[in-house]
Amino acid sequence: MPELPQPLQIIDWYTLARQFDSTAYDFNATGPHWPVVWWDSSKHNFSQPVVGLYTAMDDQRQGPAHNKGMFHESLATMGATLGATLVGIDKSNQQGLDYVSMLKNYFNRETKWNIMMNNTSPEVALLGGGYGRDWWYDVYPNLLFYSIYDKYPQVAGLDSLAFSIAEKFTAADSVLNGNYNYTFFDYANLEPKTNQICHQQDAAAGHAYVLYAAYKKFKDPRYLKAAIHALETLEKQPHNTFYEVFMPFGALLAARLNAEQNTSFKVQPFLDWTFNGDPECRLGWGVLVGNWNGLDISGIVGSTTDRGGYGFLMNTFDAAWPLVPLVRYDPSYATAIGKWMLNAANAARFFYTQYMPDEHETIPEKASITKGVIGYEGIIHTSSYPEYAHLKAPVAQGDGPLWAKGNPDVSQFSIYGSGHVGIFGSIIRTTNVNGILQLNLLATDFFREKAYPTYLYYNPYSESKSVTVPVGTEEVDIYDTVSRQFIARNVSGNYEMAMNGKTAAVTVFVPAKGKVKRNGNQLLVNDVVVAWQ
Repeated sequence: MPELPQPLQIIDWYTLARQFDSTAYDFNATGPHWPVVWWDSSKHNFSQPVVGLYTAMDDQRQGPAHNKGMFHESLATMGATLGATLVGIDKSNQQGLDYVSMLKNYFNRETKWNIMMNNTSPEVALLGGGYGRDWWYDVYPNLLFYSIYDKYPQVAGLDSLAFSIAEKFTAADSVLNGNYNYTFFDYANLEPKTNQICHQQDAAAGHAYVLYAAYKKFKDPRYLKAAIHALETLEKQPHNTFYEVFMPFGALLAARLNAEQNTSFKVQPFLDWTFNGDPECRLGWGVLVGNWNGLDISGIVGSTTDRGGYGFLMNTFDAAWPLVPLVRYDPSYATAIGKWMLNAANAARFFYTQYMPDEHETIPEKASITKGVIGYEGIIHTSSYPEYAHLKAPVAQGDGPLWAKGNPDVSQFSIYGSGHVGIFGSIIRTTNVNGILQLNLLATDFFREKAYPTYLYYNPYSESKSVTVPVGTEEVDIYDTVSRQFIARNVSGNYEMAMNGKTAAVTVFVPAKGKVKRNGNQLLVNDVVVAWQ
């Protein structure tokens, strides 16, 4: 990836995330194909009305006129709820509505799976997502749920659902017994299954993530044991099994378990499998690298081979969720993750029509329909639509018209992917130096212990730079986990941090004159862990 992607522009992801929420959840929005939110009164699983979001603009499979409005994806509503929460919006009490409690309806009691699934209706849920029963669609809603649960522990009823999910995942790992070589798992009957879709061994990382979160919440050692066992199963794979979203969570868990539980997982293979694009089954799935006709698209996540490369908005946002906090637990990856995030933060703006040049979009004339908050589903090298084959790479497009007969061209705009923008919005801030970002390592580090503000800075330039670090009004000492030393004492306001070229710093703001001590591999200040060394 380039040190400084071109053209370089880091947009205000925080503001965009808040604008998405206020726009997408506006029941009174006007204009073609709006509003994109509606009420579902079918009351599946729990006796309460809930809201649905379209997967894509004007997706003809969905909406209040279709089957009482019951087909909507948890990837959309959970992703949007999490994204908004991460940028400071209380979704448990927003204009009198509790959107967090509404998510309980995705807990599929009617299917007897008793986990979160991608749909509320048992008929739709058991048909599966995509094009069949597909494991990642079943497991990923539970990662989203647990992360939301961490932010809303006070919401009634979430505890029991989280407990049930942990029990199901523990039982599943026991049944699988070190073999995740299946397409999906029947959580009602506790049976692994295979169909025409790729075997998804990386679902083990999804299980491990949820189980470790459950351990941190409920303190049941069975969950820790199962989390470690699931990750060990994935680590033993002789080849890359990255399928959709889980492999980077394996990298995070490897680093975090090593730090907190003194395990000895190798982080590097999980990262190689995340980035390299060489899975045995889903060949090409990884992180794209390239400059296409003067536009750097490096850093986006998807297929590195499909028609020259096809990166996706949701996958790009969601990869930052585990990869950025990984650096807290293993700062040896600070430079690599800092460089990737600079490229991803830059390239991801091209999914949005206001930032992609018109000549690189399939439907630029429909830009106003997005209200500036809905991006294209993907960016592809060579369009998959014959009518757009003349467009030069990169091409912003989406697969919506291929999903259902009658889906209009505007269904290329992805609501469910755009809803995850809060992940970027909570992590990324610019600094006084163009190209040096401040990345919040705590924003998506869920179910963690108490921690002091922790940020990653990466200098992509060859020469040294002075970065203005906002500290706040209270005096702090600044510890850098990369160089393993205090770099400043008794500072407040703005601190000017000198950074050598091509280096990273992970700054932890600890109380000035705090009591420093070591405990095994931990460095603590006032009994709060600052670094694992």
